[in-house]
Amino acid sequence: MKTFIPLMLAASVALLAAPPARADAVTDWNTRVVDLINDAKMGTPPAHRLMAVTQTAVLEAVDTVVRRHPGASIDAAVAAAARGVVGKALPAQQAALDKAYETALAAVADGPGKATGIQVGERAAAAVLAARRDDGAAAADSYRPQTAAGAYVPTVVPAAAQWPQRKPWLLASPAQFRPAAPPALGSELWARDFNEIKAMGAKQSTRRSPEQTEIAAFWEATLPSIYHGVLRSVGTAPGRDVVRNARLYAVATQAMDDALIAVFDAKYHYRFWRPLTAIRNGELDGNDRTEHDAVWQPLIDAPMHPEYPCAHCILASTLGTVLKADLGKDPVPPLSTASPAAKGAVRRFAGLDQFVQEVAEARVLQGVHYRNSTEVGVGMGRRIGALAAERLLQPAVSE
Repeated sequence: MKTFIPLMLAASVALLAAPPARADAVTDWNTRVVDLINDAKMGTPPAHRLMAVTQTAVLEAVDTVVRRHPGASIDAAVAAAARGVVGKALPAQQAALDKAYETALAAVADGPGKATGIQVGERAAAAVLAARRDDGAAAADSYRPQTAAGAYVPTVVPAAAQWPQRKPWLLASPAQFRPAAPPALGSELWARDFNEIKAMGAKQSTRRSPEQTEIAAFWEATLPSIYHGVLRSVGTAPGRDVVRNARLYAVATQAMDDALIAVFDAKYHYRFWRPLTAIRNGELDGNDRTEHDAVWQPLIDAPMHPEYPCAHCILASTLGTVLKADLGKDPVPPLSTASPAAKGAVRRFAGLDQFVQEVAEARVLQGVHYRNSTEVGVGMGRRIGALAAERLLQPAVSE
């Protein structure tokens, strides 16, 4: 797949010069698939992987129609590609998926163009699924809790322990951008982060404002929908077309999937403790500037994986960096997204930097990530996003 993807993303001159489609089927199907993932209550890492596989198949379908079958229906190809991928991953959602598929195809005139589009989409889905079949996502979880013989430890299996062994889309290896170790426990930086999150991220904090609590609740959601609202804010801006969006959505989702591979590589490499553990055991860090609180609780339940670095932050920063590259000198459109964790509440952002910063701030306010961890996650996301942007912006090549 590492050879398949760059060739696919290096679109031909004909692809870039293609006229806009009647409607943006790419964006429509992005919305449908995100909704199906929410309904299925899929886990966050597998959900982001599914979005990357889906959007890659969609791009391959659009690319093939434009370059090889200009008379075929792009709308039919996109629908068939999305259905072909999602149907394999979410069999319980098959009825809803088929209904969306039938509705989409009903809007396409019958004829050779429709039939060819369906064939192109089905082949694209099959090709991408085959290329990613052995990417490591289905590997057995072999995580071993740290313990002493006979000692009890919580028996909930951590999330995505096999993710560091996955094959990336764009990265040379999962550890390509692995950061330096988290702060030493005796350091001033550790004391700063410990005391900040102890005060601001506590369930009963009196330091957190009502607006900050709302922000924290909003960003408790981690499934693709919380990010893809921002992605679609760009994809639905005036002047866009289905071809440009197919490319953007594929690169953005590949980069975000790689971001999770990279962040879980770092998390399971360092296995740094969450604030709940650190604060309740504050006397163990050897730092006179920290004090334990035996009953401290975070505002939200801590995710079931190591703390360092911040996964939410790396996702937001990766997406923000890719969107900046796609927009170039174009004005940033109004950005917004809705949160399933906040009963569908919508937040709006004046720019991409504000979006990324709010995500990072929320993780401190929730009591699940230290300030340094959010900064490191944002930095990793910028590097991964920049790598993806090279693919997004590479010159067109003729075949």
